[in-house]
Amino acid sequence: MQSPHLWSAKWQPVVDQFLENQSAGDDGASLALVINGELVLSIAAGIGQNRVLNKKDIAWNENTLVNVFSAGKGLVAVCILQLVQQGKLELDKPVMHYWPEFAQFNKKDITVKQVLIHRSGLSAFHHTIAQDQIFDWSLMTHAITQDEPWWQPDSAQGYSPFIYGWILGELIKRVAGAKSMNDYFQQAVALPLNVDCFFGVPDKKLSQIVDTLPLKNMPLKKLSEIAVSTSDADSFALGKIMKADPRGVTNRAFSNPISVMTSTNSLAWRQAQIPAANAHTNAIGLAKIYGDLASSTSRLLDKNTLSLCWQEQTFEMDKVLGLPLRFACGFMLSQAQRTDCRYGRGVRAFGHPGAGGSVGFANPDYQLGFGYTTQRMGQSLLIDQRAINLIDAIYTVLDK
Repeated sequence: MQSPHLWSAKWQPVVDQFLENQSAGDDGASLALVINGELVLSIAAGIGQNRVLNKKDIAWNENTLVNVFSAGKGLVAVCILQLVQQGKLELDKPVMHYWPEFAQFNKKDITVKQVLIHRSGLSAFHHTIAQDQIFDWSLMTHAITQDEPWWQPDSAQGYSPFIYGWILGELIKRVAGAKSMNDYFQQAVALPLNVDCFFGVPDKKLSQIVDTLPLKNMPLKKLSEIAVSTSDADSFALGKIMKADPRGVTNRAFSNPISVMTSTNSLAWRQAQIPAANAHTNAIGLAKIYGDLASSTSRLLDKNTLSLCWQEQTFEMDKVLGLPLRFACGFMLSQAQRTDCRYGRGVRAFGHPGAGGSVGFANPDYQLGFGYTTQRMGQSLLIDQRAINLIDAIYTVLDK
């Protein structure tokens, strides 16, 4: 176990749960909690590897970076909301107002908000994307201008695993006058909060990265013990959707090109900007960002803008993932009926999980910022059982 930070005795049940996860197969993970702006717990354990640099037996510590996949979507949303706050973006204006070429192929009426809340119809590419094309920003943004929605925009909700990030990233770049989306993120979010978090990892940070690996068998809870749905059940349902329509939106969203699934440990992936899926950070990075958003004195967003993080904008059966999803402006919200989509007590909690298990969230009712990162990739579509166990332990402590 690696952790230079001490924690008060009251957090020991959370530490015990983290170590139980480790002993059950979560080899290589970190957890951090920020409350009232203070880092109250930071723990890391396990061994990783970095095949790009031919490094094995890397001891995990709180500075270890890992790909958190869609957990980065909420960080993209922070940038968008900052620019809304600054008056440089308007949520209800068409994307084409800021990016004229976007209007082609029946996209002229798609608004910034519709992209942000997954109601744009742009959930996957219709035309074939070349394997290495995802690593080239200009090629991907051009491809978006040449594609069309899968359905009438705003007529349905459909999660956008990858296109979401390139559209919003291009808007950030254009209206902020930034060199790149990551350049804006570093100046406006990462540097002010002193966190290591990148959409395109610089050379000097590559040695801090560990590869993502398959999850070992983890019998943390029996299927019958999980309230309404399970990771396995949702993954099975997604598989049925993909099998039923091999060229449908769900299949295309996750396999066009297949490199979005197979290249995630490559150097090209780590240094490209794929904002919806390739944020590289650690638990402290997520906890500090969400801890700031949970604070009444946030440095990132003012009070009025913060409310957009938890105000429900859409909640219905998702056409891509095949399960109900509830969104605010760029953040996934809790669902009381689902154990795998719940950030704890209160009505204002918001965040975003990532494929494989990493997750970050804020709960303003507790002034809580949570960050969990892991190298072991589970099958959950939403919040992984490992994180669920940690979240339950945290609120048991907070509610005493």
